[in-house]
Amino acid sequence: MREHVTSLLPRLHFAHTPTPLQRIPRLSERLGVDLWIKRDDATGGVEAGNKVRKLEFLLADALSRRSNLVMTCGALQSNHCRATAALAARLGLRCQVFLRTEDPSTLPPLEGNALLMRLLGAELVLISPAEYRERNALMASEANRLQRLGLHPYIIPEGGSNGLGSLGYVAAMEEVRQQLDLGLGGGKPFDLVVHACGSGGTAAGVALGAARFQVADRVVAAAVCDSSAYFQEVFARICEEARALDSTLPPPAPLTFEDRWKGPRYGVSSPEQLRFLVDVARTSGFLLDPVYTGKAFFTLARLVASDPSLLGKRVLFLHTGGLPGLLAEGEALAPAL
Repeated sequence: MREHVTSLLPRLHFAHTPTPLQRIPRLSERLGVDLWIKRDDATGGVEAGNKVRKLEFLLADALSRRSNLVMTCGALQSNHCRATAALAARLGLRCQVFLRTEDPSTLPPLEGNALLMRLLGAELVLISPAEYRERNALMASEANRLQRLGLHPYIIPEGGSNGLGSLGYVAAMEEVRQQLDLGLGGGKPFDLVVHACGSGGTAAGVALGAARFQVADRVVAAAVCDSSAYFQEVFARICEEARALDSTLPPPAPLTFEDRWKGPRYGVSSPEQLRFLVDVARTSGFLLDPVYTGKAFFTLARLVASDPSLLGKRVLFLHTGGLPGLLAEGEALAPAL
């Protein structure tokens, strides 16, 4: 383990970094901004996406505590749970994932992230939406039971979203700063960073890192579920935790949680969002998923369309991954194809 450059906390190194800063001219022209994409869908193989950056810190902490089992939670096609299962297998740790599903009595189809988690040896614990609302208590109870059996469990919160996990995106913003200093990505700070937000940890890390390394003037976190008010509360807590862990961190950059275009509910996109996702793919070769990045990119397009002051601005879109889960969305996407 090596030390993170902005803290004395242990960190493992799994992500293939630096991930590229890519410009797709057809998308820049379509949106009317100087658009650059941080390709964090390319952080690795089966573990790729934004969660691996958080897990570099969280799993290092688990090892430092001599844990031999990690448990976490998410939706049935959770990218975070899939990444956790992959990295736990690499480290020789057992992995237990609590997955929210409408019918816990029925095994999920072997497709997308659910297939990968099974392939990686994770223990899938299916729970109802009502039980998922009590996920933290549920995992704590299971951890106590496992401790009595002689195991040493380590609980990772939903999305890896706590102060420790958010440091992964502080480091990511430092990486962007280094790329800009080399003349990549246009060579100067961005006016805006936009990314998908489902649990708040990436938002906290991006805002803290953007301020620390002068990457962007402000951040927009496109909510894919819940409300702006909910995420503001979560964001404040995670930022406080992160700054307690790393005293060099300044207050976060100005951040807006944009919840106007989150779609019908978590994991469900509107027909308009699906048509937009398909159109982007067919006109640019740029793939998004309907759960996270598709909603975030749709939000960016609507923001620019509704605010002429954004035209021509330098925008960094953080592609947080999710492509394995896309392969389980055929039925949802079919009407737009």
